Amino acid sequence: MTEREMFSLPAEELAKYSRVKFRLVPEVQTLYEECAREIADDIRQHNARGEPTRLILPVGPIGQYPLLLDIIHRERLDCRNVWVFMMDEYLDWQGRPLPLDHPQSFEGFMRRNFFSRIDPALRMPEEQICFPHPFRCDEIDAQIEELGGIDACYGGIGIHGHVAFNEAPLSRWREISPEEFKNSKTRVLTLAPETIVINGMQVAGGNFEAIPPMAVTLGMRAILGARKIRLYCNRGDWQRTVLRRTLFMEPTVRYPATFIQEHPDAMVTADAYTAQPPPQGPI
Repeated sequence: MTEREMFSLPAEELAKYSRVKFRLVPEVQTLYEECAREIADDIRQHNARGEPTRLILPVGPIGQYPLLLDIIHRERLDCRNVWVFMMDEYLDWQGRPLPLDHPQSFEGFMRRNFFSRIDPALRMPEEQICFPHPFRCDEIDAQIEELGGIDACYGGIGIHGHVAFNEAPLSRWREISPEEFKNSKTRVLTLAPETIVINGMQVAGGNFEAIPPMAVTLGMRAILGARKIRLYCNRGDWQRTVLRRTLFMEPTVRYPATFIQEHPDAMVTADAYTAQPPPQGPI
């Protein structure tokens, strides 16, 4: 498929030609509802088998979390045997963690808006809530391995196809092979300018200086090693191109999300607005 064909395909035909399972939903709220329901069902099914639930969760999208909280409390869903590994976290210019009260702290956001709001009788223990730390990168990978891997990974797709902060490593001196990249571990990196710009537009009113310049991220090895991957595109205009590249491009380090095409149980979900063809210029 040429790029012109890729970018002109109607939203209703994306699933027909996609290299990975694709689901189109009518609106963003439906996307959040389905995400929350699937996470809850994962937990319930593992509870029924007496097994732990090991999840990778994002801060983006986030609209599923109030709905998941409602399900947990309404259905009295026991989360005490749930392990949560958060995808990534911003760091300051020196590669140090942000204070939890920093407006861009993912950990602070999740603790205030999700974990602390779960009924203590249903909440997972503190030691089962895991955030990647820049000074202890290997610990979180070892913990995932010790637990037997990840059952399900939920997340979004970044402006140039990154999942978590697994941005394509671009260097004029060294080329990272697909196999190296797919086996990447938890690591610290400097964020690409495009990521800072789009995140500044989304959460800081265009104040790019408000976005921390570095991050720590789970590697692609942990993400692609999950038994199930569910990615969501809900951001409208700017995500239209990367959605189509994820669905149709050959797997490439340039757009890391394309590697989910090789996974046996991966699916991308997008709302109808985000799935519309992007405006086309010269190609």
